[in-house]
Amino acid sequence: MVEGCAVASVLGMLEEREAAARVRVEGLREEVAQLAEVSEAAEIELDRRVIAREELVEALAVSSAESTAVTTTEAAGKPAPSPAPVPGSTVPPWREGLPVTVLAPDYQRILGMLEQQRSTGHGPLRAKEIAVELGLGATPAKAEGLRSKARRLAERGWLLLEASGAFSAGRRPVAVPGSGSSA
Repeated sequence: MVEGCAVASVLGMLEEREAAARVRVEGLREEVAQLAEVSEAAEIELDRRVIAREELVEALAVSSAESTAVTTTEAAGKPAPSPAPVPGSTVPPWREGLPVTVLAPDYQRILGMLEQQRSTGHGPLRAKEIAVELGLGATPAKAEGLRSKARRLAERGWLLLEASGAFSAGRRPVAVPGSGSSA
């Protein structure tokens, strides 16, 4: 009888310890979930700041190029040639003969992956799918950062933006501000 009480007592202690461990694990899981949310929000903020900086650099480059072109045109009395973009600094409007190497490596990867998808018979992809294909993961922060880059490529004729919001490989001439033509 004493032996039965001792086993029951040990079993009770083990059950108490198991319950305490289970409570601790649940608490840690909740902490991990909260930290994941904080991390995701921080990633989104970082991506937005990177995009804002890229947009500002691009706007300043265009503004600087336009003011230089106006000054040069006024001084020489003849039309200013379109300045050649510095490789990777901006996304220039696509035109026949413009090499992909003028784009930053991230943009080149997006184009290359979509062209590869098209060559294997796949249709347009959404930003999240592109992010996964490029190995960036499917987090909203990565998808949004990639979406802004793909949209910029589409606005400048390097990609096609479908009505569904998906992107596909393809080129189209776009209007260049101040050139008076669509190519």
